[in-house]
Amino acid sequence: MEPKRIILFGGTFDPPHQGHMTLLAGAIETVKPDLVIIEPSGTPPHKRGGKTPACHRLAMCECFRSLFSPMLLDETEIGRGGKSYTIDTIRTMNSRYPGAQIYFPMGSDMLLWFSNWVAYQELLQRMTIVAHVREDEDAAPMRAYAETLRAEGGTVLFASAPVFPASSTQIREMAARGEPLGALVPPTVAEYIKINHLYERGGDSPDCPTS
Repeated sequence: MEPKRIILFGGTFDPPHQGHMTLLAGAIETVKPDLVIIEPSGTPPHKRGGKTPACHRLAMCECFRSLFSPMLLDETEIGRGGKSYTIDTIRTMNSRYPGAQIYFPMGSDMLLWFSNWVAYQELLQRMTIVAHVREDEDAAPMRAYAETLRAEGGTVLFASAPVFPASSTQIREMAARGEPLGALVPPTVAEYIKINHLYERGGDSPDCPTS
């Protein structure tokens, strides 16, 4: 049976951390999807190209499998090359899964920047936003902004899971200093970083193995 409700979870995932885990878990609880697709980015338009090869970022994304099944680790953006724009990936998913509704989880910072995304109005027609917002003083402006997107024809849902404060930049810096990553990343990610010598100070991450 073809999936009707698909969560497409994109990000650099360099590395994936508990903030990503809680965001995705909240989206899964809210959407109750038939399929979850994890989409590591190529080169995000708002960031410089990272030094961590895609094979390592993809391998670390195995941590997400503990949250849901069926789950697909997809390489559409990695394989495309160049800048990764969400609209290109959403068009691909709409063609790949005709008739399915695509749900796109994002944090509050991404939500507030959404109207600056390439072809954002088309994105509002092609996918449903699942926003992960803290229930504090920041919630009111986020919900107000969501209403402006709804007025433009978009659909915005809110996930109720707690927000876990974590930063991939912070985690890379801690790993470079040889500090334990503790609860910031899933145990499998911490082990992968250690075994593969990722983010070590003074050196690039190891290349992907050749087949």
